[in-house]
Amino acid sequence: MEWPWLFLYLVLHIAGCQKTPILFQTPGHIIALNNSTTEIFCTMKSEQLSQLGVYWYRWSQKSQDFQYILYATVLNKHTHGNDIDKGRFTVTKESFRNSQTLRISRLQHLDAGTYYCTVSYNSKLLIGNGTELTIVDVLPTTTKPTEKTPPPKKPSGCRSSGTASVKRKGSSCSGFIWAPLGACAVILLVSLVGVIYRFQRLRRRMRLQFRKQVLK
Repeated sequence: MEWPWLFLYLVLHIAGCQKTPILFQTPGHIIALNNSTTEIFCTMKSEQLSQLGVYWYRWSQKSQDFQYILYATVLNKHTHGNDIDKGRFTVTKESFRNSQTLRISRLQHLDAGTYYCTVSYNSKLLIGNGTELTIVDVLPTTTKPTEKTPPPKKPSGCRSSGTASVKRKGSSCSGFIWAPLGACAVILLVSLVGVIYRFQRLRRRMRLQFRKQVLK
């Protein structure tokens, strides 16, 4: 039941050739314990698709290959692929939600991979967005991030308290603001005077050099 053209289509789908999946899979990523049970849901956005059989495939990152899992007919009859344990891989159909559920029991590490549900409709192969399944021996623990206490704020020189201080707030703060500005203005003025003086000296030297060249 493994078709070469199906493999090519799946590869193209992973590369991003199909933008909006008509088959929507949930969840997108599952982390499950070894020897536990998990479920993958495949919802069909069109009622017409719910009247068709669904193929399930698994992409193995380790072997870099697709493996046919099973085919579930409308009557919920299963045709499993080679080397697939029929007792561990089952599919149930929910007509009111237009969805199918792939149930994998007694999980093993070799079950890890990305699972895809596919439907053949109008000579086209429609495919879900994929569900990545990771098998672990121990579930990862989430550590609570340590809260960092903000550094103490430095008291402002303009801070004042009381009604009397509020009245003097504008004058006290203005002193802290205008003092640096005044100092900067003085520095700029002194620098400008120095530049003008140097420019005048350079101009005089150029005149003297020019006169010497003319007198020669």
